Amino acid sequence: MDLAANVLFIPQPGKEDAYHPRISAQFNYSYKALDENSKFAFNRLYDHFFYKRHNEFWYHQAMKKLPPLISATKMLCCAEDLGMIPDCVPPLMKELAMLSLEVQRMPKDKYRDFGDPASYPYLWVCTTGSHDTSTLRGWWEEDRNITNRFFNTVLGMPGEAPVYCEPWICMQVIRDHLRCPAMLCILPWQDWMSVSGKLRRENPHDERINVPAIVPHYWRYRMHMTLEELLAEKDFNNDLKNLILDSGR
Repeated sequence: MDLAANVLFIPQPGKEDAYHPRISAQFNYSYKALDENSKFAFNRLYDHFFYKRHNEFWYHQAMKKLPPLISATKMLCCAEDLGMIPDCVPPLMKELAMLSLEVQRMPKDKYRDFGDPASYPYLWVCTTGSHDTSTLRGWWEEDRNITNRFFNTVLGMPGEAPVYCEPWICMQVIRDHLRCPAMLCILPWQDWMSVSGKLRRENPHDERINVPAIVPHYWRYRMHMTLEELLAEKDFNNDLKNLILDSGR
């Protein structure tokens, strides 16, 4: 099955002798077997197909659907504009005054490793992660090289990053997000809890909500304490309250 799936192009349904590039083809064996000139040619075709060729199509489709949805409610609309985004999306969102979602470890600027909360635009929603990503603590343990870069460049700390995402690190990350210029700062509950060595879960991987690539791992996360227990943690709640007030939010 792996060999059969390692193709660069997929037949276009309903059109004989027509093909389109396979998504993420750069990760399969067929692509890696190409010479550098062929890789360059394929990448140009791939980028044109996925990011440019259908811009007008997606723009007009969005303008058919989004204005009626937005006008039907007084709710503030935010786009989950993460991952592969056509070039038409940012100007379209600006035209419709939709907020953009920004995850620091998934910056929209492809030339940066991490976003800078201090420079976020006002019409953004800043967050440390989403339901489809690992939590802050889980991400910290995924790749030591990336973690070290974050520790040195974003947090401004010298030397090797701690193996685990210590409460003081989580506190600094959350403080940076709260102080950013973005209109909204909406953080996962697990990341709020991460600032307390007493209250957070022992295993950060138990905090993951959803893994899109693994079908059985779907939305099975549950809080490990009741709301009554959380309300009883007066010191913790006061610390978070003061953290938010100090940020000016």
